[in-house]
Amino acid sequence: MTDPQNPEPGKLPMPDPAVYSRTMADIGARSQRIVSEWLQRQSDRGMTVDPLNIGGAFMEMTARMIANPTKLIEAQMGFWQDYMTLWQHSTRRLMGMQTAPVIAVDPKDKRFADAGWNESEIFDFIRQSYLLSARFVQDVVKRVDGLDPKTAQKVDFYSRQFMDAMSPSNFALTNPQVLRKTIESGGENLMRGLQNLLRDLEAGHGKLHIRMTDADQFSVGGNIAVSPGKVIFRNDLMELIQYAPTTETVIKTPLVIFPPWINKFYILDLKPKNSFIRWAVEQGHTVFVASWVNPDEHLAAKDFADYMNEGVFAALGAIEAATGERNVNAVGYCLGGTLLAATLAVMAARNDKRIKSATFLVTLTDFTDVGELGVFIDEEQLGALEDKMNKRGYLEGAEMATTFNMLRSNDLIWSFVVNNYLLGNDSFPFDLLYWNSDSTRMPAAMHSFYLRNMYQNNRLIEPGGLTLDNTSVDLRRITIPVYFLSCREDHIAPWASTYQATQVMAGPKRFVLAASGHIAGVVNPPGSGKYNHFVNDALPAAAAEWMDGATEVAGSWWPDWQRWLAPREKTRVAARIPGSGKLHALADAPGEYVKVRAA
Repeated sequence: MTDPQNPEPGKLPMPDPAVYSRTMADIGARSQRIVSEWLQRQSDRGMTVDPLNIGGAFMEMTARMIANPTKLIEAQMGFWQDYMTLWQHSTRRLMGMQTAPVIAVDPKDKRFADAGWNESEIFDFIRQSYLLSARFVQDVVKRVDGLDPKTAQKVDFYSRQFMDAMSPSNFALTNPQVLRKTIESGGENLMRGLQNLLRDLEAGHGKLHIRMTDADQFSVGGNIAVSPGKVIFRNDLMELIQYAPTTETVIKTPLVIFPPWINKFYILDLKPKNSFIRWAVEQGHTVFVASWVNPDEHLAAKDFADYMNEGVFAALGAIEAATGERNVNAVGYCLGGTLLAATLAVMAARNDKRIKSATFLVTLTDFTDVGELGVFIDEEQLGALEDKMNKRGYLEGAEMATTFNMLRSNDLIWSFVVNNYLLGNDSFPFDLLYWNSDSTRMPAAMHSFYLRNMYQNNRLIEPGGLTLDNTSVDLRRITIPVYFLSCREDHIAPWASTYQATQVMAGPKRFVLAASGHIAGVVNPPGSGKYNHFVNDALPAAAAEWMDGATEVAGSWWPDWQRWLAPREKTRVAARIPGSGKLHALADAPGEYVKVRAA
């Protein structure tokens, strides 16, 4: 009898019948349980037909298209001509003739990187047919006149989401790499993929929670977030970590970092080789970091002012108690930077000078143009989101993560669908993706305040448009030295928007633009040899004009920041040991708050 796993030469392998039967029985039982649980959860929560208000936007687009069909007809004619050219191209290829593609494939598009897309005339036709169709849909959407900018942006965004989902790379029968592996393995890849799919559905309790990395390979405080230090202060919102020195003397003024509480702080301390925290310690800074709590319903009423008082101000008081130093240099990352900017304006109004300098990493203060995140900000969506948050007291972390992943759906959604479910591969252990999957919740009051006052109404940039703790916020009052680091390919905080703060804050300013995106551009240690950055001492009114006059510099921006800060900090003192001051150590770094996981 022939072994199905070792077939005769020329015959395709077949799965073991016994293994196949057990697998399918397990799949059936698990599927039934998952569906039942999902239906029960939807019944308990109440199902919303269109929570993103997509239908209204597309109905408006359709009405305007019907009212003026000329541009649609023109687009259809162009699409027909492109298809005729594609048929001619494919016919020539089938006849063995060389011919240039009808539509060029972006070399950065990883969906079509497999050689099979080029080698096979059939798959070449499928790929080009899809790309032509995608271009046609986007062309039609952009030709519609009369749509207000936000509706047009929403239609364009969700049209691209649909076309990304329909890519032939996402289906087994139209992906040459998946077909090849299916034939070679006798379909075992699809069985493993189905098991992976069920695993992710079970993890999400019926809602697909795509596993991006092998989470079992990582441990916070075990092999990531391992820089030595102590938690020296704790309140409802924050643990303050002081890191152990590695130099005999340190810069007199401590350095405090306020990360975003949308994510966990250890993006700045993933591994020793790419840890900004460890690197800053090695430069002689006494480094403190705010590790924000992962809130639950008990913190539902905490608002933006609470994060200022129990975050920034509490940290300043704790640092003075721990070191005896009243002044600090502060760093704010993303939302942490937005909080820092608002707090500095409050401090300026109160003549509070405890922060000597501020560094803003990929930080929005002017929310006029927030890129595609603006798609999720309208009254219908905010109202639905607030209803959901008010019932639970917080926004679930996975919901925020899904929003960010949609901004780069091919990289952060569909690539994993293909790898995990079609190819049946195990997830690769990658520390950055582990951090990305380690989401946090948002308190209902804070998140509603943030979305409405910043994203929807843009009140932070308006002088006196915002009030925190009975104090008017005016960014023009900020006169301390500030350093801005933005990233050229940032899809969360568009760099041209972050640049606008240079035209508002009144003190000495330096703006630096790193290559890459919101994370990779920031977490770019000097030894990596990656991602150059751009500098320009001038700060013209327009971001594009700044870029025109900028000079590209090889490698990381970190040394540039240190050279900017160092001349202001010439006094050094004996190294400070965490817990040796008035505040005793409460726990070893990275503390307890960072270890609380959310769904």
